[in-house]
Amino acid sequence: MSVEIPEEKKLTVICRVEAGCLGPEGDKLVARFCGFALDNFERTLPAHIAIKVLPRMDKMLPELDYQVMGRTLSREQSTKYLQLFDDDADQLEERLNAQLIELINQYLGR
Repeated sequence: MSVEIPEEKKLTVICRVEAGCLGPEGDKLVARFCGFALDNFERTLPAHIAIKVLPRMDKMLPELDYQVMGRTLSREQSTKYLQLFDDDADQLEERLNAQLIELINQYLGR
């Protein structure tokens, strides 16, 4: 039995993608790639997680951020949230990074 979680109470993972990941023309591709990646991530993530995929224009911002109800969570807070669903932050990040690499290769036709 799965519990329906309101969208605003889901853990939102903000994944920022650097244009350089998409090669020398990445600055022209990154915005469209983010939409492509978002569609793919949404189909594979558990019900307690929402995701935003954005270009990483500001290098001061981390590649991954976690939020609930618009409030940024610390790593410790996001870990505790995920534990409520028998999920693990390290494993989630590994899955997201592996999937991101696959999506980049797929998008670039490799």
